[in-house]
Amino acid sequence: MQLPNTFKTPSFVQKLHWIADPVNSMEKAAQKYPDLFTAFVVGFGDTTVFVQHPQALQEILTNDRKRFAALSEPNRFLRPSIGDNSVITLEGDRHKQRRQILMPPFHGERMQAYSHLISKLTEQIFSQLPQNSPFLAHTVTQQISLEVILQVVLGLSEGERYQKLKQPLIEITDMFQSSIVSAFMYFPFLQKDLGFLTPWGNFLRLRQQIDELLYAEIAERREKPNAEGIDILSLLMSAKDKEGQSMTNQELRDEMMTLLLAGHETTATAIAWGLYWIHRQPEVRKKLIQELNTLGDFPEPMSIVRLPYLTAVCNETLRIYPIGMITFPRIVQEHTELLGHQLEPGTIVIGCIYLLHQREDLYPNHKQFKPERFLERQFSPYEFMPFGGGVRRCIGDALAPFEMKLALATIMSRYQLELIDNRPEQPQRRGTTLAPKNGVKMRLCGDVGKKVSDSQKNFTASTF
Repeated sequence: MQLPNTFKTPSFVQKLHWIADPVNSMEKAAQKYPDLFTAFVVGFGDTTVFVQHPQALQEILTNDRKRFAALSEPNRFLRPSIGDNSVITLEGDRHKQRRQILMPPFHGERMQAYSHLISKLTEQIFSQLPQNSPFLAHTVTQQISLEVILQVVLGLSEGERYQKLKQPLIEITDMFQSSIVSAFMYFPFLQKDLGFLTPWGNFLRLRQQIDELLYAEIAERREKPNAEGIDILSLLMSAKDKEGQSMTNQELRDEMMTLLLAGHETTATAIAWGLYWIHRQPEVRKKLIQELNTLGDFPEPMSIVRLPYLTAVCNETLRIYPIGMITFPRIVQEHTELLGHQLEPGTIVIGCIYLLHQREDLYPNHKQFKPERFLERQFSPYEFMPFGGGVRRCIGDALAPFEMKLALATIMSRYQLELIDNRPEQPQRRGTTLAPKNGVKMRLCGDVGKKVSDSQKNFTASTF
């Protein structure tokens, strides 16, 4: 099968380059083929067609139940983590029904219920940082995101099970900071249990610990249902599909694992990048604080998330180093033409979000962090797509920027921070995300003097 715009580099070398340095791998390819190219990467199939042209992406994502099917098979490398019953690993009608069940907790009134929790947890964690001592922003934002995800997703804020879940979740996420360890997810022949001191053996041990705790929580909820619970687990346990069937324990476990792992690291990384860029460019920090000050000392969370410049800062953060580098793969179902190239059935096609966001014709001076570009122009869903698109669009596409805005607004309104390291942060693969390589080294210089409102003091996680 003839594939478009291929490279002569040996396939194994291309795969190693993709694992070790995906940004450099993609950028080098785009220099030669700016709209579409074929590469040998791991995880999806032997060869993959990368697409970063907005028109072609629109054609793919608006036909992803027909010509470009969003099937689960290319996502098989995720199954060891999230199982066979996650919305990510389902396809067809089962996938559509599961999304319909999952969507309500991530939108509407539920978001308002989560807003005070996000601000409260951010304030709580930052208030514990010692002044004038260095810290890694990414580590701190991971703490915030983990607490939010445990309380929003599982409704856990205290108790033995809550404490026992935190550590293995942190460890299993940190495992994939290394490109070498990440390779274990992509190469099945490396997935051998040779004891807990080996990467795969350690992964299996951590997964078992998390599974035992999740199944215990689900069993307890079955015995003592909480009809008033607004955490996502409670909502999913009470939901029914169109046949009136509830989700099984295995299905609940797989969805919880998906939300815990995907929702934790991705949002934490986005907030850390936001802190980096805000403090890297003093004029951005100044404009943002001026805008936050217009709301007064104790603004309502929903008024914060509507602020235009804060929204632009978050959008530009998600543009320049999108947390997800690529869309979920699609498989060509019939002979079709894309940007003048013939694609045969069975071809795996991926939208390259990173390269789309780096297009000079869409984003002039694309390496420059410039929030104003989102105030000056409205980008289409196929020009700016930090959460993917089509039927596989990220389920947390509303909650993630919501949490990001509230966390950044809380930090910037109450604390004076500065970067310690003047060297530019570089993106580095961390599992499936692009995280700041050095973690964003910062120092807490002081509190700007604002007090937490009484409503926030009285709001406790027990609401969940």
